[in-house]
Amino acid sequence: MCTRSGDGGIAPVPDMTGTVTFVRGEASRVSLYEASIRVRHECPYREISERHPDLTIREWPLSDCQVLEITAEATPTDELLADIEEIGSVLHESEDDDGYHVVTQSCLCSLEESIVDRFEAHNCLYQSPTIYHRGWEHYTVIAFDEADVRALLEDLRADREIELLAKASISETQIPHSMLSPANQLFETITDRQLAALQLALENGYYTQPRQTSLRELADRTTVARSTFEEHLRKAENKLLTNAGQFLRLVTAPSTADPLGARGQQEPETTAD
Repeated sequence: MCTRSGDGGIAPVPDMTGTVTFVRGEASRVSLYEASIRVRHECPYREISERHPDLTIREWPLSDCQVLEITAEATPTDELLADIEEIGSVLHESEDDDGYHVVTQSCLCSLEESIVDRFEAHNCLYQSPTIYHRGWEHYTVIAFDEADVRALLEDLRADREIELLAKASISETQIPHSMLSPANQLFETITDRQLAALQLALENGYYTQPRQTSLRELADRTTVARSTFEEHLRKAENKLLTNAGQFLRLVTAPSTADPLGARGQQEPETTAD
């Protein structure tokens, strides 16, 4: 996270609603700046949105690919369907009165030398998703210093067409945790089999109260033994909670409440031998 702590530094201070307000030092607020820009440069997603003006593409970058949500008001043409097929693997596709909707996983745009790296180089926080519409890429960034926004714009203008749509001070504004903690961080170190076990348990009501299934029933849906399935599931649970711990501590750190009375239960002192 692009925060600094200590005297005069920048630190995130969460409240009990699950949002973060940035403060400098112990008392004074930080002035934040939000900038919305649109960009034209060589990118297959932008080019698809230019060929299909009623199309909107929303992109969420992951560590090694992108997830795209594509929506169109009208029934997709053969040309559009062909373009979507070229993008990558279709994860979901539907069409109803509201229009056409598809979710894909793609790796067409290289994440090396990404524009997001340019944002970070100028101390700006990128807010996903990127939106592609009518041949433009739309980005929103948060900066701690207005000079960082100006430097970013100057850098981007050197090699692409860019327009600043809006820039505003958002002092006293609170920033959601989702901007600071990418979801893929929660699943770091979890293997594919562990993720599959976790998803199977979740989708079959294992975590509801009362439980809708058992470990035996879940294992029977797979080709692995019950003990092996349980090992995958427990490791996934452990890793997920461990990864989430840093964000849990952010949420609970400012609270002095002790709803479970845990602090009142002092551990007994042990006498050294």
